[in-house]
Amino acid sequence: MKRQITRADIIPLDEYTRTRRERRKAVTELKKKRRVEVGPFATFYFESYETMWQQIHEMLYIEKGGEEQIEDELRAYNPLIPKGDELVATVMFEIDDEKRRNATLERLGGIEDKMFLGFAGETVRGVPEQDRENTREDDNKASSVQFMHFPMSAAQKAKFRTPDTQVIVGFDHEHYGHMAVMPENVREELSRDLG
Repeated sequence: MKRQITRADIIPLDEYTRTRRERRKAVTELKKKRRVEVGPFATFYFESYETMWQQIHEMLYIEKGGEEQIEDELRAYNPLIPKGDELVATVMFEIDDEKRRNATLERLGGIEDKMFLGFAGETVRGVPEQDRENTREDDNKASSVQFMHFPMSAAQKAKFRTPDTQVIVGFDHEHYGHMAVMPENVREELSRDLG
């Protein structure tokens, strides 16, 4: 399983444009097996080489920054590809109404330190991606998009990969204390990341 996207993995923009519809459809299907909704408006999207490859190509397609843009995109998205000893998730707080979204995020400061996976007697705490501000210091408002790593020991990986292991995805934040059971097909798919 590939753990990093290199310049050699980037296809020419015209080739991507010709195949974009099919590629987007395939990744949309993959993402269905890599997402867990938790509570009324949070969704964990567990990333992979394939999802990040698609994201880089979408950014190149949209921004059309050419060769100069490629290195920036590789630097931004390669850290979100699981390296074999972790799961990586983009966690999105999806609230359509802007006023309600802002009010909610103002109450969720520090939520990046309150995410976890629970399974087989283990609790794996999320570790936020370090190169970004997840909660603004000036007003303690949480970002609507959080990038989280869930590092696991060899023993934890073995437990997670055991078929039919119940995995709880959750938050223990004082204003968002929600949990959800990860569907078995998602656990099975994510087990591939822990090789």
